[in-house]
Amino acid sequence: MAMNREKLIDNMTDNLPVLRAKLNMTQEDLANKIGLSRGTIISIENNKRTMTWSTFMSLVLLFSYNEKTNKLLEVMDIFTEDLHKYLEE
Repeated sequence: MAMNREKLIDNMTDNLPVLRAKLNMTQEDLANKIGLSRGTIISIENNKRTMTWSTFMSLVLLFSYNEKTNKLLEVMDIFTEDLHKYLEE
């Protein structure tokens, strides 16, 4: 089964506020951490803007390297086996 980028992005978008809260990060904190504006984060969280693949990958990197959120990525169906294989290629 091929990796479905849209589904992964949708799962990240749906869970972004929860993941952010786990790290006690404001929208501004997150925006600064991954090089976006606060307005972009707000638009993504409110489903007014679709997250890009590069933003998704930045968030995966940030949340996967944090003890408080890394296991959640699997539970939330964000860091899937297909994504893991894709990153190993």
